[in-house]
Amino acid sequence: MSIITSYDFSEDQNAHFLRQILLFLATQKMLPTPINYALSYEYISGSNKKLSAAIDSLIKQRKSLDKDLTIKLYNKFISDNSLESFEEINQDLETLINNTRSLVAETSQKASNAGIVFEEQAATVTSIKTTDDLQKVISEISDEATELATISQSLQEELDSANKEMGKLRKELIQVRESAATDALTGLLNRGAFDKALDDMIDQTSDNSESCLVMLDLDHFKQVNDTHGHLIGDSVLKFTGNLLRKHTESHHFSARYGGEELAIVMPNTTIKKSAEIAEKIRVALESSRLKKKNSSESIGKITVSIGISRLNKNDSFEDLIMRADKALYQAKETGRNKVVIE
Repeated sequence: MSIITSYDFSEDQNAHFLRQILLFLATQKMLPTPINYALSYEYISGSNKKLSAAIDSLIKQRKSLDKDLTIKLYNKFISDNSLESFEEINQDLETLINNTRSLVAETSQKASNAGIVFEEQAATVTSIKTTDDLQKVISEISDEATELATISQSLQEELDSANKEMGKLRKELIQVRESAATDALTGLLNRGAFDKALDDMIDQTSDNSESCLVMLDLDHFKQVNDTHGHLIGDSVLKFTGNLLRKHTESHHFSARYGGEELAIVMPNTTIKKSAEIAEKIRVALESSRLKKKNSSESIGKITVSIGISRLNKNDSFEDLIMRADKALYQAKETGRNKVVIE
């Protein structure tokens, strides 16, 4: 079973698709963002029939494929494929387990029958009077032993095959799980995975430990998009996401919270340590001199404002986010490019 759509088109086909996609984006007045390109590729290549039907219907209705609508299409027909994949894998696992269970039961019955035959033949041996009768019994025992050996060998081969299939399904589950939890642009956790990580931190933080939430928002990001285009804006987001991965610790969870806003869930981390990590990210981004690809043109200085909240006893999910947001807002209001602790 294949989990991820196979794009086995030739180089010439992909070149043709590219020309058609650019024409489609221009005709529909869609920005060339990664999400819009993904939608256009699957639509133009015909690799996602349900998506194509939905887009055709919208075009017939003369509906504008704006940002909100394209995100809904992406989530429904591309991102949500992971949920269908989970169901497919579960069905395959159930079939595999049932088949293996039936095979083991059948083999066990055959072995049990062979055991009964051996017992009957053993009882017969005591009453044998002629050489011919003895040879007949020995021949029957030999045939049963050969059949039992064949059954055992067949069972071993089937179990080996089932074990390989189980390993394959396990890998596919890991791939789907990672895909379902990952933001397509930055490679960080998506909003759903962020919510779960924050919930887990709230549930699992003990009274003796300290945990924090860090919220980050790129400064003047709309200006970056307006001046240099959304593709450059996407590159800035990717770069910032890489900084989060670089400076956070292995037990932290970095996510794209929404738009140009990122977040880091920091279980078992003091407020002091959280502030140190946040400051490293801020300084690293401010110090970076980003340039356009294949060009020496500078994008200008990119900065980020950061707010930090500490998990208090009886805090709810909303409490923690609200206080981090409030600290972030304070950072924005007092000059940007700074870290503010609640």
